[in-house]
Amino acid sequence: MKTATLGGTGVRVTELSFGAAGIGNLYRPITDEAALAAVDAAWEAGIRTFDTAPHYGLGLSERRLGAALRDRPRDTYTVSTKVGRLLEPDPRRGRGDDLAHGFAVSDTHRRVWDFSADGVLRSLEASLERLGLDRVDVALLHDPDDHADQALREAYPALERLRDEGVIGAIGVGMNQCALPARFLRETDIDVVLLAGRYTLLEQEGLAEMLPEAAARGRSVIIGGVFNSGLLIAPEPGAMYDYAPVPQPVLDRALRLKAVAERHGVPLRSAALNFPYGHPAVASVLTGARSAEEVHDTVEQLRHPVPAALWEELRAEGLLAPHTPAPAGTPSGKSPCKSP
Repeated sequence: MKTATLGGTGVRVTELSFGAAGIGNLYRPITDEAALAAVDAAWEAGIRTFDTAPHYGLGLSERRLGAALRDRPRDTYTVSTKVGRLLEPDPRRGRGDDLAHGFAVSDTHRRVWDFSADGVLRSLEASLERLGLDRVDVALLHDPDDHADQALREAYPALERLRDEGVIGAIGVGMNQCALPARFLRETDIDVVLLAGRYTLLEQEGLAEMLPEAAARGRSVIIGGVFNSGLLIAPEPGAMYDYAPVPQPVLDRALRLKAVAERHGVPLRSAALNFPYGHPAVASVLTGARSAEEVHDTVEQLRHPVPAALWEELRAEGLLAPHTPAPAGTPSGKSPCKSP
């Protein structure tokens, strides 16, 4: 699998990254065995980049990912985790569940927002313990939407010191909006932005400012949420979009995208998965998986031939702006993601 380097660091990522929220029981529980099988399938497919967070399943994702990677040579893979939410024991001690936050786990802990320098250090220390690792390669500020000033003033400098000391290889921010990541790109020396749901076949908000900013500064972007909460897998009434039932105008647009893709013999999810690689700042596309079968399907869809004529018709139909970059169609259908 092709790889790219994050910004000016030596941290390498594969063109596909494994998002580990699913193995943290996102929306519904899975077994430890299914979680292990999903990570094993990703490894067998050549995926060597794995993203997790304390938020995912109140630490379950980190524990399961660490267990799955434990016997792999440490220098052969890249792990990113996130800071900004500390997990503290809940006095109720598991009397309910965590489904209000999207995870089918017992609510033994509560999340506490903390973008202080001390909070960053405590968060990383706890993550390393759950992962069973001596280091993470990438540390991301996680959703600092309502904590921008503290994240810029305290959390970012703490991460910068850790990067300078070689404790972590790269730092960045992970969000589902564009304005604040663009500010981080302008005001700090972050290496990477993990952008969820804002640069997809359905919507390209990231193209207005954030992606050009990253490209101009030699920084990297990892794209998550390429299926817009599953809408670009199965666009139908009642489908989810941005964690809520899809509005009719958005569904209509998704159905038009599907019709164009099918006219070119391409599954909609394949077009959605391949689309972000057309932008030069994109280093990897991150997709979640909770089973080996989902991993296999994702890899198959990445490799599905996507002709250049598909992107051209989307532009002609007004479904992509004329200036929107897209991958060049190739006979193999493989994305033109940057090689070392």
